[in-house]
Amino acid sequence: MKTWMIALAAIVLPATHVVAEVAKAPQEIRAQLKPKRFTTLAAEIGAKVMKLPYEEGMSFKAGSALVTFDCSIQQAQLGKANAALKAADKTWKANKRLDELNAVGKVELEVSESEMIKSRAEVSANAAVLKKCIVSAPFAGRVTEQKVREQQFVQPGQALLEIIDDSVLELVFVVPSKWLVWMKVGDPFQIKVDETAKTYPAKIQRIGAKVDPVSQTVRVTAAIDGRFPELISGMSGKVLITPKVQ
Repeated sequence: MKTWMIALAAIVLPATHVVAEVAKAPQEIRAQLKPKRFTTLAAEIGAKVMKLPYEEGMSFKAGSALVTFDCSIQQAQLGKANAALKAADKTWKANKRLDELNAVGKVELEVSESEMIKSRAEVSANAAVLKKCIVSAPFAGRVTEQKVREQQFVQPGQALLEIIDDSVLELVFVVPSKWLVWMKVGDPFQIKVDETAKTYPAKIQRIGAKVDPVSQTVRVTAAIDGRFPELISGMSGKVLITPKVQ
């Protein structure tokens, strides 16, 4: 009996030692790289696409013209509105001079003034439409997908391009909610990216505002600490974090 208990102790003790060693090892959590900002640009007017200078994968600066439409009709409408405004303004000014001489009725003066205001509004409206003939980049980044082609006619609201800001790549992953007692914004850690087989530094940016009661996890957002050209959105890897002992 004593021999059997000694043999059992010899088996159990090393196993317990192994469990302790595993608990001290960094915990691996899956995460995916995604851009900090991304959006889908859509047409605000119905027109034919004239230029798409940036193809998929190409980089651009903030304010760059990403899509240019054929707006010859809108340009003509603005010219017509300007001509109507010029005529209405002359009529109103002439009636004002006649009013000073009591040579025009008040109703006629007010109507001419209303026509001038109306024409001015039409000029502003047409000018606003004309500004939508060029879709500018809201931020610097890259084109991820072209949804239209040159010479294609698009409708208002139709998707044109998908773009991302890849200047800062974020990591999104979940951790056990019990880590909230020691995890803080700014904490550094490492991530090993599958596609490059390299390890990169990162820092925690934001910690979720609520805990999932089912899985007892919380969402964490981090950012790659530095600029690494080989990293692109969509890559994934293992987040290496060593839990702190409290």
